[in-house]
Amino acid sequence: MLSVNSNQIPPHRRVRRFVLRFLLVLLPLAPARADLATGERGIVATVHPLATQAGIDALRSGGNAIDAAVAIALTLGVVDGHNSGLGGGCFLLIRRANGELLAIDGRETAPAAATRDLFVRNGTADTGLSQHGALAIGVPGALAAYDLALKKSGRKTLADLLLPAALLAEKGFPLDFANARRIQAHAENLRRHAGPGAPFFHADGTPLTTGEQFQQADLARSYRALATHGPDWFYRGPFSQSLAAHLRARGGILTAADLASYTPKLRQPIATHYRGHEIIGFPPPSSGGVHVAQILNLLVPFDLKNFTAPGARHHLIAEAMKLAFADRAHWLGDPDFTNVPRGLVDSTYARELARRIDPAKATPVATHGTPPDADTRLFEKHTTHFSTADAEGNWVACTATINTTFGSKVIVPGTGILLNNEMDDFSIQPGVPNAFKLVGAEANAVAPGKRPLSSMSPTIVLKNGQPVLALGGAGGPTIISQTVLHLIHILDLGLRLDDALAQPRIHHQWQPDQLRIEKNLPAEIQSALKQHGHQLAIETTFGVSQIVGRSPDGKTFVGASDPRVPGAARGW
Repeated sequence: MLSVNSNQIPPHRRVRRFVLRFLLVLLPLAPARADLATGERGIVATVHPLATQAGIDALRSGGNAIDAAVAIALTLGVVDGHNSGLGGGCFLLIRRANGELLAIDGRETAPAAATRDLFVRNGTADTGLSQHGALAIGVPGALAAYDLALKKSGRKTLADLLLPAALLAEKGFPLDFANARRIQAHAENLRRHAGPGAPFFHADGTPLTTGEQFQQADLARSYRALATHGPDWFYRGPFSQSLAAHLRARGGILTAADLASYTPKLRQPIATHYRGHEIIGFPPPSSGGVHVAQILNLLVPFDLKNFTAPGARHHLIAEAMKLAFADRAHWLGDPDFTNVPRGLVDSTYARELARRIDPAKATPVATHGTPPDADTRLFEKHTTHFSTADAEGNWVACTATINTTFGSKVIVPGTGILLNNEMDDFSIQPGVPNAFKLVGAEANAVAPGKRPLSSMSPTIVLKNGQPVLALGGAGGPTIISQTVLHLIHILDLGLRLDDALAQPRIHHQWQPDQLRIEKNLPAEIQSALKQHGHQLAIETTFGVSQIVGRSPDGKTFVGASDPRVPGAARGW
């Protein structure tokens, strides 16, 4: 590992480091209110202004919302690569102009050589192996999913959308404070797994800092190779061979044959109802669609807008989250490998579970519930979210990821493509928490070709059959709770999109038995939640969401990007 003595660092870079540390102390304790964008012909909301612009450019040049979504995804791989990119996976939820709903599963898969105890050493799970380095990597599926989306519903070619992103990677862009901070925080692991010559570092091994030009020549070449040769370059050509050789030399098991055999899947979206709206969610291996629906179903008996006492509404929502996440831990996995009961989203099952919610106090949840026909009625065998819509009636909610920040930290030399660490989303040993402190059971155990369970929750909301919202989030398991909270704030409480995003967040995932809250949740609500029996875990902020929708009069599009990050929503 490269070691740099601080005395060898030039004075101007030592000053930058000092300023960076100083600014960390001054980070806001609460998000500001998001800006509300409007447009008559289309709308885009993403985590980065340059990605938002790429989406608008795709619309203006004759593309539709699907083209815009893929342009955004490819651009995010350049400007927000610590969260997503070609080395990861995605879920695309699409409502086409003709009313057809598509759920394109681009989730990563376990390599063919994966085994149940792949990460177990001397009887104990080693989470270091599942979170960093060559063994942590699943077969990337994002590129195949984007290509399929374009072929089914787009107007542009993959090459049309790759080349502008390639130019951006080549020319570079000023590194913002948030990305510079992430590089600084993960510098040691990036040096170890991506190498000191990775684009995150100067020639002397020191990390790039805020305001410096971030150029990725290798990634630009990869994008151009894809534009020329298509996805076969990635899945069956030079990239697959380079990836396999690089990982094999580092103890990995992912092979060129694994990439060649990867196929995105078309799945049947989940449709449930809440407060007069149809909620369209993503099915397993996403747990998001199931448990967004389940939590909302659990809350149907409660008229949330009338629970106005401090903490009363938050308590009910937390209790519903707890019950749903207990079910998630036991039942959820890849439906091609395990039985995932459809009864989890039944309103009758929700009414049964809702009886366990005591409006006055927190109730311990010992274990999961058992939905009706659990053995026979089954589903078919850090992250970013973006949403788009166009005037023709195409809407897209897409969540893409390489899992935790910078994924596995591995870059295939000469390609600039950062690889995921999605193998950590499996239950690497029953009861052992992953990076997000989630525990799982046999349903989510490692198996060859299996897709790991995800919390990604791309969601589209219909009213009288017409789309009115597309939303989702990033942040591991908090994606589910964020999506639920936004739907409650908009559909129950009538908040504008920007106000909904700015509300303080809560999250309960059953285990550990604590209620995570954002620090700016009012003190009187925090006190009330403690009195209800909740153990609070206070954080500055968590999660990032993007929402687009229709204005109340239906005449224009509206969109908002989470104020917790320097994202952007823009209309056309």
